[in-house]
Amino acid sequence: MNTFTTLAYDGPGPWILFVPLVWAAVVVGVVSVLRRTVWRGRGRGGPWQERGTAHGERSPIAILGRRFASGEIDEDEYWRRLSVLDEQFGRPLKDIAS
Repeated sequence: MNTFTTLAYDGPGPWILFVPLVWAAVVVGVVSVLRRTVWRGRGRGGPWQERGTAHGERSPIAILGRRFASGEIDEDEYWRRLSVLDEQFGRPLKDIAS
């Protein structure tokens, strides 16, 4: 009997695990790319998102509000700086007043 013929019928062998490992690597790669690009915009956001940074806890507008509340700056200074930030971030003043 030929050894090559008998080896072909002994089962798939350990190389059969290679296919699921390749698919697992593809899934991990796709999830990693999505986390770094698409899904990031819904949560923390990045420096490329101007509008997302205007409304967060650590946004310049929130920091300005905390400084005004703590008494570091007066009302005139607050409104002057807020108007500059509104120009940069595009947040209208009527949203802040309400």
